Amino acid sequence: MIELEGVVERITYYNEENGFTVAKITVKDNDDLITAIGYFHCLEVGEVLKLRGNWTIHKDYGHQFKVEFYETIMPATVRGIENYLASGVIRGIGPTMAKKIVKEFGEKTLEVLSNSPEKLLSVPGIGEKKLKMITESYSQQQETRDIMLFLQEYGIGPNVAVKIYKNYKEKSIQILKQNPYRLADEVYGIGFKTADYIAQKMGMERDSMERLCAGLKYAVVKAADEGHVFMPLEELLYKASELLSVEKEPLNQAFLALEEKKDIVVERAWGREDVYLAAFYYSEKAVARRLFLLAAMIDEPLEITDETINEIEKCCNIRLAKRQREAIEKAAQHGVLVITGGPGTGKTTTIQSLLEFFKKQELKVALAAPTGRAAKRMVETTGVEAKTIHRLLEYNAYEQGGMAFGKNQDDPLDEDVIIVDEMSMVDIILMHHLLSAVRPGARLILVGDKDQLPSVGPGSVLREIIESDKIPVVVLDEIFRQAQESMIIVNAHRINKGYFPYINVKDKDFFFEQVLLPEDILETILEMTKNRLPNYGDFDPLEDIQVITPMKKGLVGVANLNDKLQFLLNPPSRRKKEYHYRACVFREGDKVMQIKNNYDKEVFNGDLGRIVRIDDEDVVIVSFADAWQEREVAYQGQEIEELSLAYALSVHKSQGSEFPVVIMPITTSHYVMLQRNLLYTAVTRAKKLIVLVGTKQALTIAIQNNRSLRRYGHLSDRIIDEFSQAIFRDGSI
Repeated sequence: MIELEGVVERITYYNEENGFTVAKITVKDNDDLITAIGYFHCLEVGEVLKLRGNWTIHKDYGHQFKVEFYETIMPATVRGIENYLASGVIRGIGPTMAKKIVKEFGEKTLEVLSNSPEKLLSVPGIGEKKLKMITESYSQQQETRDIMLFLQEYGIGPNVAVKIYKNYKEKSIQILKQNPYRLADEVYGIGFKTADYIAQKMGMERDSMERLCAGLKYAVVKAADEGHVFMPLEELLYKASELLSVEKEPLNQAFLALEEKKDIVVERAWGREDVYLAAFYYSEKAVARRLFLLAAMIDEPLEITDETINEIEKCCNIRLAKRQREAIEKAAQHGVLVITGGPGTGKTTTIQSLLEFFKKQELKVALAAPTGRAAKRMVETTGVEAKTIHRLLEYNAYEQGGMAFGKNQDDPLDEDVIIVDEMSMVDIILMHHLLSAVRPGARLILVGDKDQLPSVGPGSVLREIIESDKIPVVVLDEIFRQAQESMIIVNAHRINKGYFPYINVKDKDFFFEQVLLPEDILETILEMTKNRLPNYGDFDPLEDIQVITPMKKGLVGVANLNDKLQFLLNPPSRRKKEYHYRACVFREGDKVMQIKNNYDKEVFNGDLGRIVRIDDEDVVIVSFADAWQEREVAYQGQEIEELSLAYALSVHKSQGSEFPVVIMPITTSHYVMLQRNLLYTAVTRAKKLIVLVGTKQALTIAIQNNRSLRRYGHLSDRIIDEFSQAIFRDGSI
C-alpha cells in the first residue's frame, strides 16, 4: 500500500449520501497534482491529508489514487496554512483575507493567531471589530483542537469536528466515547451513517444496544424523509435489519428500549402495529381533533342570498360558475372547507370572491401559503396581504436549530377566517401548528390541487382530509373559456386523466421535442435555454426560463444541469467574485435556492434568490423576493451549505412556484420517477410556455403510471373516528 501526503486543492465531486469524493490534491515534496478517489467524510479544501491506497487507471479519467485510509494533519507550509484558513473554518477569514494574512506572516501565521492576534491589525481590511471576530473564532478552534486530533484517528475532517464542538463544547470527546450515535440525533448535519462510521472506527460492537437503537430510529426517520408518517412494524424491522446487517431478533430489545424512552410511539389499532416518531404521532392525532373542533364549534352560519352573490360578482367584475357559488355558500355555513381544482378552474377567482364576501360580513381574514413564492402570488392576484404560514404563526427560532410559534392554542390568531393556498404542500407537522393557532369559532378554508405531488415533509394532508369524507369539499371542475385557450392547462387536465397531450399545436404554448439520447437531450436543453427560446419569445434565460427535472442524478439530473447551465448562463469572469464550497462554486449573479428552513434569517426550504454580491470578507449576499419586497440575506462560512444552485430544480422543489417558461427533460433514464402526478405538477409550473425534451415512450410511461407511492398515514382514519365518536356520544354533531 502506497502512502502520500498532500493538500486538498479542490473537490471535484462529493456524494452527500455515502461520502464518495473525487478530489484534486497537491502531493508534498514534488507538488504533483493528483486525482484522489475514495470515501471521505466532510472533506474541506485546504486540509492536509496523509493518504494510504493504490494507483488505478480509469478508462476515461486516467491515473487515480484510490484511497483506502486517510487522516487529517494540521498544515505546516505557507500554502497549506492559506488553504486551511481559506476553507471558512474561522469566521471572518475567507480566501481573500487568508491570502492577505499569509502574505503578511507566512509560516508564522498560526503562531500569530495563537499568541499575538493583535498583530493582525496590520493586515489591510482587519479592524478592531474584525479582529475580535477572528480572535474569538480562532480561540474556539484552539479549544476544538483536541477533538479534531481525536477525530483524525477515525478519518473525520474539521467540518464535522466544528459541528460536534458547537453542540457539546468541552464534553465532546467524553460523549463520543460513551455513545457516538448521539451525534445523529443531536448534531445538525451529521446523520446515522456518519455516526455509525465513527462508532465502527472506535470499535463499538455491531450488535451493541446503542447501534441497534440508533439504526432503528434512523429507519423511521428515513421513512419520514420519504413522506411517511409511520412505518408498519414488520417493514421497519426488515429495513433496519438490512441497514445494520443484523438479524431481526436482537432488534426487538432495541425496539422496546426506544418505546420505553418515548422516542417512538407504537400504535396497535386497525388490526396492525405502526411505529411513529413521537412528534408525528401527536401531530396526526391533534390535526384530526382540531379539524373536528373547528368544524363543530363554528360561529353562527352567515346569511347568503342571490343578491349577495350578485353583489360579489359586480364588485369583482366576474361571473361565478356553479361550483364557485357553491364554495361561497359552504364557506358561509361551515367551519372548515376544502376547495380543490386543477389549473384554469378558477381557484384564484374563488379566493377573490371569498375575500369580498367576508369583507361585506365585516370579518377579519388572513391569507397564507406554505412558501414565500406562493404567498407572493396570492398578493399579486388578490392585492391583499398574504404571509407564509410560518410568518402568520410568528415563528421563533431557539437553540439546537429548533423553532416555536408565537401563535398557538394559548395565544391564537385573532382573524375570523384563515384562507390557506397551495395546501398540497403542507405536511403534518406544519398543519398541526397551523390548526393549533386557529381559534375555536373561526373559519378555515383550505385551497389546493389534490392531484399535485404531496408535501416534501411527511404526510398527505390535503388528500387524506378529502378522503375522510367528513369535511365539506368543493371540486372546481370547469375549465374557463380563457383557460381553454392555453394548451398548458388543457394538457395538464388531459395528463391528469391519463390522456396523451396535444403537442406542437401552432401558435400555442405546449411543445415537445423528440430527442433520444440523454447526452443529446442535455445539449438540446442548453441550446434552448441560451438561444432558441430567447429568440422565439424574447424570454430572458435567467429571469424567465426554468429547467425542471425529475431526478437529482444523471446527465439530465439536477446536479449536472446546474453545472452546465451555470457555465453557460453565468460563466466565470474577472468581474465576478466566487465562493468555493466543497464541489460547488457560487458566483455573483447565480440563481440559488434555500434548501433548509432558517428561522433566524427568515428564509425557508424552496425560496429562490440571486447572489447579488460576494464581499471582500467572503460573505455571500443573496436577494430573495418576499411577498411584498426584495430583501438581502447574508451567508458566511458553513452557512453556505444551506444554498444550492437553482438553474435546474427537481419537480418537488419547484412546487409552489410558477415560471414564465419551463423546460423539462423526459427520458426513460428517469424511469423510477416517471409518474403521472410528477409530470402534471411540472406542467402546471409553466405560465406562458412549456417544452418537454425527450422521448414519446418516456412521456407515455409517465402518463400511464398512476401508481404513485402511497404514503403511510392514518389522518383520514383519525378524522373519521373523531366525527364518529361525536355522533356516538351525542347522537349528532
